[in-house]
Amino acid sequence: MIKVGDSLPEATFQLLTKEGASNPTTKDLFAGKKVVLFAVPGAFTPTCSEAHLPGFVVNADKIKANGVDSIICLSVNDSFVMKSWGEASNAEDIIMLADGGAAFTKAIGLEMDTGDFGGVRSQRYSMIVDDGVVTHLNVEQPKQFEASTADVILQQLG
Repeated sequence: MIKVGDSLPEATFQLLTKEGASNPTTKDLFAGKKVVLFAVPGAFTPTCSEAHLPGFVVNADKIKANGVDSIICLSVNDSFVMKSWGEASNAEDIIMLADGGAAFTKAIGLEMDTGDFGGVRSQRYSMIVDDGVVTHLNVEQPKQFEASTADVILQQLG
């Protein structure tokens, strides 16, 4: 599993915005930037939609005021689902990033198998990444939502 001090592995993601589809890489998203990345097991799922994403939506301005260049929400979903979820959640200030094949999630060792529910998904976590290097990592225990919240990220940024 990735840990504080590690560099993020190179990966290619899927992103769908109003401007169209793209395939940004780890380098595109993180090089020379301070980024908050949080991952959820699935778009439109209860805890993800009712608590995790909304916490970052509400606190986006406060997070960015702490020198953060971008906030990324990652899930092992396709880019169409991530775009729709972002629109439904008023997440205009958050990059809704798809790791469709879970390549990045597996490369950092934070995948989980949810069986018939959805197959391989991401564990719930948040991290602060400075120029591609993890400076803070908050991985949730199964079925928990405490360590990876926007409030924890704000405390770590402060």
